[in-house]
Parts: sequence; structure tokens; C-alpha cells
Amino acid sequence: MKRENTVPAGQTPANTITARRATWFVVLLGIVSLFADMTYEGARGIIGPYLALLGASATVVGVVAGLGELLGYALRLVSGRLADRTGRYWLVTICGYLVNLLAVPLLAITGHWQYAVLLMFAERVGKALRSPPRDAMLSFAGKTMGRGWGFALHEAMDQTGATIGPLLMAGVIAWKNGQILQDYQFGFGLLLIPALLSLGTLGLARVLFPNPRDLERRTPELDTHGFAEPFWLYLAATACVAAGFADYPLIAYHFQARAVVDGGWIPFFYALAMAVDGAAALVFGAVYDRRGMGVLIAAMLAGVLAAPLLFLGGFAGAICGVVLWGVGMGAQESVMKAVVAAMSPAARRGSAFGVFNMSFGVFWFAGSALMGVLYDMSIPALVSFSVVVQFLAIPLMLLVMRRHRASTSAGHDVK
Repeated sequence: MKRENTVPAGQTPANTITARRATWFVVLLGIVSLFADMTYEGARGIIGPYLALLGASATVVGVVAGLGELLGYALRLVSGRLADRTGRYWLVTICGYLVNLLAVPLLAITGHWQYAVLLMFAERVGKALRSPPRDAMLSFAGKTMGRGWGFALHEAMDQTGATIGPLLMAGVIAWKNGQILQDYQFGFGLLLIPALLSLGTLGLARVLFPNPRDLERRTPELDTHGFAEPFWLYLAATACVAAGFADYPLIAYHFQARAVVDGGWIPFFYALAMAVDGAAALVFGAVYDRRGMGVLIAAMLAGVLAAPLLFLGGFAGAICGVVLWGVGMGAQESVMKAVVAAMSPAARRGSAFGVFNMSFGVFWFAGSALMGVLYDMSIPALVSFSVVVQFLAIPLMLLVMRRHRASTSAGHDVK
């Protein structure tokens, strides 16, 4: 028997071809993200010392980083709605990537920290522009190949770049000694290569797949004017996760301040977290497609356990905590997005991702700021806040799942 001529049960040959095309589309966007993450995650690993060499204070670095993240998440609501209203998902995505990626190598020619700050903001704005329409296009492909697996495959490739980029820059700075401004400018200039590779692959994807919505098998949609109640409950649950999930700069600060980990190993701990992130995304995505959103409960428990290990444990606790932190990140970037796609009509998919990203980013920023204050007051207080707030997400998720089933019985497209 020639296995290549067989068709899976319940799937027509046309649908099999569509699933293959959907997979290739996700792989192409995954390659785009791999090189893109090499670019801006590589830059994020060395931007702090670079700003210091340019004369910026620690206060400037902290405020700029926080405002950049807040700006980047808040603008996603605008980007998502723009993509839905115009239907120009590719145009918005390409414009976002151009701004996002070209701002990074331009850091190599800045001579003042004020200009570098403007480029950092531009990079965040570019990411805000391209994220919702790109995620919407991924969701169209995911309807055929499995939403969990589609987002997981993309996240795994994304995090491969996020792992390589910082390691590459760490090697470059070590080779150049990192003692003068020109050493860092050389590193930023080198990041033009993955930036151009990312943009080139993006152009290829645009040519091969001009209409990504054709990858999604059409089903009747009962609601194209708003989001159902489970969607808003889901935002509340994910907001709890965002507020209580410690940001890595604070974790790294703790490792350095309390001598938990030798300073030279801190970037490698981050690389470990990114590697775990990618592997966990694949696992969670595959399980989600078979079992549904209940897999998020396990991911939330991992996040609850991470903070005590990271902030109260020693070296061994730091390793275990970083692994659990990476597991939580993997779920956030794969299954959480897959659920957003499943809960939203195709006509408002970009808006759904915009609302989700804005909510997640605002609560992440607020939680990170509060945990920074709590760290200076009492580390056990920080840990307590992280554990309690993230644990609150679990009963909310159980409520979402209950309402979810009711929506499913009413005919909504939910997992």
C-alpha cells in the first residue's frame, strides 16, 4: 500500500492540501520570527550597558524599558482594529516589521542616549503594529492544522531566535571586550543581517500566500459584532497571570544583587528559559488540540510555583524556577493565543488579539512595577503577591471552561 496516497479519515484530499499549505505558511512566518527575534532580542541583551556608555542613568533605563513595553502593548488594540477594518493584514504586518527591525541596526549610528531611546520606542511601536495582524493570519492557518499546534510551532521557531540572538551578542561583546562604545555599535550593526533575512522571508510569504484567510475553512459565525462573555472572563484570568508573572529583568536583578547566580551566567539562564519556552509551547500546543484549554491550568500552576523558587531558593532553586518560568512563557505564547483565536469570529480576529495583547501588557506592566516596589520592601511579600494573584487565575479559568461548554453547545467555534 502506498501511504502517500491515503487520506486521513474525515478529511478530503482538498482539506489535506489546505492543511499542508497552512503548515508551510506557519513555517514561513516562523522563520520570519526566528530572524526577527535574533535581531531585537539580541539588542535587548546589550541595550542597558550601551545606554550607560551613552550617558543615560539607571532611572532612564528603567523608565524607558517600562514605558516602551506599555506603549508596545497599548498600541496593539489600534493595530488589530485597523487590520480588521481595512482587511489589509499583510500591509499592517509588513509596515510593523519594517519599523520593528530597522530601528535596531540604526542604534549603531547613534551618539546620544536620547536618540537611542527614540529608536527603542520605534522598535516597540513596530512590534505593536505587526503582532495582532500577524497572529490573526496565523489563526487562519491554525483552523486547518490545529490552532494549538500552529501557534506552538511558530513560538518554538520564535524562541529559537530569541535564544540565538542574546548568545550571539554575548559572544560578540566578549570577543570585542565590550569596553568602548564602538564594541556595542559593532554588535548592533551586525544585527542588520538577521533583520534583512527576516524581511526577505516576510516578502516571500506575502508572494506565496497573498490571501491567508483562504487557509481557514469557512464555518457560519453567529456573532461578528462583539465577543461573548467567556472571552471577557478569559481576559480577566490572563490578566491575573500577567500581573503575577515576574519579569526577567527583576529576576536577573535578584540573581545579581543576592549573588544567587554568578553574573556571567545570568544571560545563559535567560537562554535556558527561552529554550524551555519553545519546547513547552510545542507540548502545550499539541495537548491543547487534543484536550482543549484545560491544559492552561497546568501552565498556570507552573507560574505559581516559579516565584518561590526564583526568589527564595538558592542556585538549585534558581535553575528549577527558570525552567518553570520558561514553561509559563511557552503557554502564554502558544495556547493562550490559540484560545483567543477560538473565542473570536474571523471578522474580528485582529481586534481580539489587539484587546488581548493590550490587556495582558497593561497588567504585566502594573504587576512588574508593583513587584519592583515590593522587592525593595520585602521579598516574601513579592512572592506572596505573585503566588496569590496567579492562583486567582485558576478558578477564573475553570469558570471560563464552564461557560465555554455552554457556548459550544450553542454552536460557537470554541475548543
